[in-house]
Amino acid sequence: MLKPDSLAAALVGVDTAYYLVHSLASGAGFEAEELRAARHFATAAEQAGLRRIIYLGGLGEAQDLSPHLRSRQEVGRLLRASGVPTLEFRASIIIGSGSLSFEMIRALVRKLPVMITPRWTRSLAQPIAIEDVIAYLVAALDVDAPGSAVYEIGGPDVVSYADLMREFARQRRLRRLIIPVGVLSPRLSSWWLGLVTPVYARIGRKLIESVRHDTIVTSPAAAQAFDIQPRGLKESVARALANEDQQFAQTRWSDALISGGRAPRFARVTFGTRLLDTRVLPAAVPAEVAFATVERIGGQTGWYFGDWLWQLRGWMDLAVGGVGLRRGRRHPAHLRVGDTVDFWRVEQCTRPHVLRLAAEMRVPGRAWLQFEVEPIGDTCAIRQTAVFDPGGLAGLLYWYALYPLHAVIFNGMLRGVTQTAAHDYRRQRRAAAPSSPDHVLPAVRAPLGRVEPAQ
Repeated sequence: MLKPDSLAAALVGVDTAYYLVHSLASGAGFEAEELRAARHFATAAEQAGLRRIIYLGGLGEAQDLSPHLRSRQEVGRLLRASGVPTLEFRASIIIGSGSLSFEMIRALVRKLPVMITPRWTRSLAQPIAIEDVIAYLVAALDVDAPGSAVYEIGGPDVVSYADLMREFARQRRLRRLIIPVGVLSPRLSSWWLGLVTPVYARIGRKLIESVRHDTIVTSPAAAQAFDIQPRGLKESVARALANEDQQFAQTRWSDALISGGRAPRFARVTFGTRLLDTRVLPAAVPAEVAFATVERIGGQTGWYFGDWLWQLRGWMDLAVGGVGLRRGRRHPAHLRVGDTVDFWRVEQCTRPHVLRLAAEMRVPGRAWLQFEVEPIGDTCAIRQTAVFDPGGLAGLLYWYALYPLHAVIFNGMLRGVTQTAAHDYRRQRRAAAPSSPDHVLPAVRAPLGRVEPAQ
């Protein structure tokens, strides 16, 4: 969006475009960046001859808006000014997994049996279920609207954020005491939020500045134009919780790229020799079993060795503005490209052979952790490779200063993976043939592979 020359090719043959771009995690200058992106897109859309733009923004009275909501509505104005007919939907808090505001409130209720709530929790909102938002967006493809229009959408219930917390607690059968106070400023509230729910710390203040304003529907235009009856608050929360009660939720805000913050920039930094730490161990199990063990890494499973060291690294990362280990993982056993695994992100997952994780913790360079499972008859070998592109002298100092500790961690992690895979395989064999004697597996005693610095 910030590279206008790239937009023309993306819009070739496009009839309708959904504009769902946001820059909230871009730092103090997010308003200017967001408007620049909108201008680029508006120009490209007009030149491409689009029939319609559909945009999702935020509710709020124009004379009393936070920078976040003001930017949302200004983006809508820029898109309408493009000359391409633009349908703008303005919503309050969206109820469902993947909604940042909802996930933040849910996390607070889960963690705090006693909540000292600042003034913003008494602001009024008109929550809407995520399924209803999608229904509006899909219906906008074919709705009879001759030009641009603004539609305010929301559920039938007008409630405070404290009421939303109570409803979540009621459906989760949690006893929660809410004590209202009036002394917490948005800045203090964001610090408190970062302490209690650090996954949302990076943009907590901007969110709180927004939710302290009432966001309710004042126009009947959406009800007149669309044959959609939004769900009430109780049903919306129940459906969101039912989704979370499945084995895994399809969407999480923490899986979004913005949850890791802006990627570090290395302008005028020359990356030196790529450093590799490669280690190999045989595993007396089929490749599928070994890869399944590798794929469970992180989250509740942990890192197969020295979890307290990983926890310490996570807290250190949080202290310098990184993501830490707070994001966990979407699913306990299966990964897909783009998933987060604590402070890593899945870059490749090719079952049952390769899993590559790209680091999103703060490091002076670029780092990856890769596992390769190589079949050897009925067994396999697991190759574990840590890859580091040092960013100048600081990166080299970082790598060599931590090399002794990394050697211990990487040795232990690979041994932990192979031992866990063997244990899982024995358990599977017993479950498959409960009346037969236990299958005895050969012990894993092969030496570790050597460390190989390479270009």
